[in-house]
Amino acid sequence: MAKPEKIVLAYSGGLDTSVILPWLKETYGYDVVAFAAELGQGDELKGIKKKALATGAIKCIVADLRREFVTDYVWPMLKAGAIYEHEYLLGTSIARPLIAKKQVEIAHAEGATAVAHGATGKGNDQVRFELTFLALDPSLKIVAPWKDPNFELTSREAAVDYAKKRKIPIDQSKKKIYSRDRNLWHISHEGADLEDPWNEPLDNLFVMSKPVSKTPNKPDYVEIGFKEGIPVRLNSKATGPVKMVEELNRIGGKHGVGQADIVENRLVGMKSRGVYETPGGTILTTAHRAIESLTLDRETMHYKQLIALKYAEMVYNGMWFCKLREALDAFVDVTQQNVNGTVKLKLYKGRCTLAGIKSPQSLYRPDLASFTMGAEYDSTDATGFIRLLGLPMQVAGIVDRKKNKKKK
Repeated sequence: MAKPEKIVLAYSGGLDTSVILPWLKETYGYDVVAFAAELGQGDELKGIKKKALATGAIKCIVADLRREFVTDYVWPMLKAGAIYEHEYLLGTSIARPLIAKKQVEIAHAEGATAVAHGATGKGNDQVRFELTFLALDPSLKIVAPWKDPNFELTSREAAVDYAKKRKIPIDQSKKKIYSRDRNLWHISHEGADLEDPWNEPLDNLFVMSKPVSKTPNKPDYVEIGFKEGIPVRLNSKATGPVKMVEELNRIGGKHGVGQADIVENRLVGMKSRGVYETPGGTILTTAHRAIESLTLDRETMHYKQLIALKYAEMVYNGMWFCKLREALDAFVDVTQQNVNGTVKLKLYKGRCTLAGIKSPQSLYRPDLASFTMGAEYDSTDATGFIRLLGLPMQVAGIVDRKKNKKKK
């Protein structure tokens, strides 16, 4: 009798992967190695090993990837200024390449021939997982049950029924079925009443932050210290990457900072609606943008804005492990050499606003910016500058006037 093939399943213990694990075993006879990545989900991983083994896994591996997640994935994205479609800070998107990378490593260590994920055939995550698998080891078989013709659990309601029949413990019901993804950087909410964009998010939806109506009537101020574009100090105290995000999540969440209700364009072509909470990420993104405004010259800043758009698209589309992203990181790292200093922010009633910035490499000169004319700036230089800058427009204007005269 042939020995069963091993497969490494990205396992969260949520509804989808809770039913996919026994389905892989029942349908294809796989020996399933469940892999759970600790990325700051709170209590979500409590008892996950016991649950995975009880539902058919031959092994369950839990790896604490929080520090690697922040330093190797979130910080580069933060430095790049990547934001998808104005508001989405890419919390789910940036985590998937790391999870998939670790899956490949575990497959090699365990002698597995396949990897699996629980992403649906409609979403972006299927692309993020599978592009990473293809980039890091194209010899591995990719199993995506939601796209398998034998997978009969084509709705969350069907998955709930499947779990109940097999007495698999789940934290879902048919009445309120939100699809959530949480990590250190954010939590996303999709599905259920949110599928109608006309429905306002309910106050009880929020997990990492308070509804704005229930936030304090007194603001908090925080100071973020940057070194080469990386946040390294919180309120003048040296703070590690994980602690930095955790503490800012706590303070920002208290004030309802970082809540975003978005209808976004998925890579697969449809629009989807999601509500995101990114309290710490919103604070850090606001602070980073502020310190760059003081330390980057105009041409570098404007070109970097173009890079940020491309970078965000690549993260969203799961193209982390490619040469272009590495090349963009090299460019961004050069731009961050003088991005040093401190940003003070005010947190109040869902808003994160700038309260002050300073930097030893500041390009802001009060004597130049002042309305008072001084010896450091000869205003007559502007006359020739404007004439040269406007020369193409002046010539075009002359031609247009001649053309209009001929028409008359």
